[in-house]
Amino acid sequence: MTLGFSGGTTHAGGGPLGIDHVLAYNQSGIWSRSNQKALAYGVIVFELAGAIWLGNDDEFGHTLWQTIDASVASAVAVEVLKVSTGRPRPNTGEGPDAWFKGSGNRSFPSGEVALQASFVTPIIVNYGARYPWVWALEVLPVYDGVARMKGHAHWQTDVLGGWAIGTLAGYAATQYETPFFVDILPHGLTVGYSKRF
Repeated sequence: MTLGFSGGTTHAGGGPLGIDHVLAYNQSGIWSRSNQKALAYGVIVFELAGAIWLGNDDEFGHTLWQTIDASVASAVAVEVLKVSTGRPRPNTGEGPDAWFKGSGNRSFPSGEVALQASFVTPIIVNYGARYPWVWALEVLPVYDGVARMKGHAHWQTDVLGGWAIGTLAGYAATQYETPFFVDILPHGLTVGYSKRF
């Protein structure tokens, strides 16, 4: 006896966790690629400009220097994993179980989600207990992950991998008294331009 189901809209997922599947394509409105890029560039400009303006001696400036450390560390980790895993993106049609297909395949992990997670994590670690609403910043990596999946640029595990890397890098950056880039850059750059005016 065999059982059959009609409709065929439910599919078992693939990939390392069995959850990877292609979402319905949507790059319009809030999900547009231009919005995703604006968010990524906005975060980079905000953390750099804020850290340089406020300086490491300011509490929030110190946190922004930590976000810079985390963003750079996560970017390096993401690049190493992208090159070494060679996972094709969903838009290639190779499926979620394809890996090690060459350095031109750069789906795992999501670098943009890692950037968002590395940005929000030090802020949450440093301010979340005092200001619980700060946890709402997690909407940034969540939004970016959904948008990247809707654009067929990443699988679910790519997004989770990017989020994990960014979160770990962000948490690690908060564990050092002096951020790495504060140590290596000239003191005049990290002291904060706001103190000069």
